[in-house]
This record gives sequence, structure tokens and C-alpha cells, in this order.
Amino acid sequence: MKSNVGKLLSTAAIAATISAGATAATLDDVKAKGFIQCGVSTGVPGFSNADSNGDWSGIDVDVCRATAAAIFNDPQKVKFTPLSAKERFTALQSGEIDILSRNTTWTYTRDNSLGLDFTTVNFYDGQGFIVRKDLGVTSAMELDGATVCTEQGTTTELNMADFFRKHKMSYVPVIVQKVDEALAAYDSGRCDVYTTDKSGLAAHRTKLASPSEHVILPETISKEPLGPVVRHGDNQWKDIVTWSLFVQINAEEMGITSKNVAKIKSETNDPGIKRLLGVDGDMGAQLNLSSDWAYNIISKVGNYGEVFARNVGPETAVNLPRGLNALWTEGGVLYAPPVR
Repeated sequence: MKSNVGKLLSTAAIAATISAGATAATLDDVKAKGFIQCGVSTGVPGFSNADSNGDWSGIDVDVCRATAAAIFNDPQKVKFTPLSAKERFTALQSGEIDILSRNTTWTYTRDNSLGLDFTTVNFYDGQGFIVRKDLGVTSAMELDGATVCTEQGTTTELNMADFFRKHKMSYVPVIVQKVDEALAAYDSGRCDVYTTDKSGLAAHRTKLASPSEHVILPETISKEPLGPVVRHGDNQWKDIVTWSLFVQINAEEMGITSKNVAKIKSETNDPGIKRLLGVDGDMGAQLNLSSDWAYNIISKVGNYGEVFARNVGPETAVNLPRGLNALWTEGGVLYAPPVR
């Protein structure tokens, strides 16, 4: 116990030092170097994944591209740093990256003890389990005695322990450092079950040798609000990252897409849309950005619905429904403050 307490105190001390030394300089640094350094996963299809040419795509990737569009009017002014779950927070704390956008769950401890700030949620999720169909398992309540693979340094690892303890079931954990290692261990039969966020299960199933031979169990055992993270103490940078996503959510609600935004900007009489697109007023000045910053995000990256559809929607291999990630007007929980 003394050893664990010592580690916690050490982490808190480091976080306090980082927070105390934080300055509102990230935007200036980003402008000076000409790009955003974005921390992403080592490969989760639909969220942050590189193709054979090294080109990155995904919902989390588009968080950084939207921020780059807001600052530079160019979503390509981003460089990506693949990070394991264990590495991700240190990379942000140390200044190696400007934004961590890596399917990262917002929790109380992470928000208050690491010298970091979550901005907002870009994907609402929950943890689940995937098994081979030939096991004949139809519920997570049938997993007593199972061998379970997952990634080190994640809320997944903690939730898994809570679930089995709560339901008085035994299990054998197989904990590895990187997600691809966990997936390979599951695919090779080293474990009976693989557990992570349900969106991740859908994404990673596409990587398995025979995807159709695996089934995601119906239970959702946790809340996993996923979103981008920045260093604590730089409120301007946090606001830019936060509002770049809010712009995309508001745009979808207003019916503005990358295809019609130019026409709407030139023809609209809606005061709210005029403010959003920089026709009336200069909302960008409050963030030290140009007046057309929001227009640039929508025209270059798209609204939230477009981002969702092209990365993880029903027409993709990941094939996720909108669910909780639908607008509040469509039965989901996506709700952004107004730009006014």
C-alpha cells in the first residue's frame, strides 16, 4: 500500500508542476512551426489509422484536422505521433504533442491528477466483449473462468476487473502493452475474450483473420466518453480545440455541410448561421483566429455527421450506427453550445 500511495503522490506532484508551468503559448508555438503535432493510436480503424501510404484518417484524426483548418485554413497541416495507451499522457505532458486525440476516456482521475484537460466528447461509447461464435456464448454473464485479453494502462483494464468482481465471476487477465498485441493474442486463441470500447471492438474485428466468426456480446459494462485532451493551463488552446468540434456539431444541426456551406454563406438570412460562418461579427477574434475559421472547418473537414459517416458509419467496414452520437434532436446526446 505504501508503494502505491507513493506512486500516486509522485504523479500528483508531477502534474502540479506541469500545471504550474503551463503558459498560454500553444497557439503561438503551433503557428511558428506551421503544423499541429497530434497524438493518435497505433491503429484503430475509423478512429485513427494509417494506410499503406502512411496517410492517417479517422474520427480522432479529424479532430486535429478541424483544428488545423481553424488555424491555418489547411487540414493537412498536422503531423501524427502514434502512441500506446501507456505512452499517451506522458507525450502530452512533456510537450511532445499538442493534442492527444486517441480514443481516450474522460474520467475524474485523469482530468484532475495529470495536469491535463479534456476538451469535449467526440464519441460516446461503452465497453464490451467479443468472442468466437463457436464458443456458443451469448452473454457476458457466461464468461466465468474466461481468459480475457486487453491493453495495459486503460480504463478497460479497470472496468474488466470491476465487472468480474461485481458479478462474482473468475477470469484470467492477459494484459499487453499495445492494442495490436492484444488483438493478435485473441486472434491466435491465447485468450477466449477480447475487451475494449464497443466502437473499438467493431473496428478491430475488421482486422481479424475471419471477422465473421466473431460476435460482440450485447452487454455494455461502462460509460466511455471519448475525447481530445490538452495540457492544463492554456485556456485559449483548450477553447480552440473544443470549439472546433462544437462548430461541426452546430453545423450538422443547422443543415450545413462541406458541399453546401459556400452557397449557404452567400445566401443565408439566418443570424445564427451568419455568425457561425463569419458573415456577421468576428467570432474568430475571441480565439485569435480569422473571422472565417468556422467556415474553413466545415468546408475543409465537414460537419460532425459527415465525419462520422465517412469514418465509422454504415457505409464503412466499421459499420456503426449513430446511436448516442446522433444529434440531441435525433435521439442522441450530441449538443453543442451556440456560437453567439
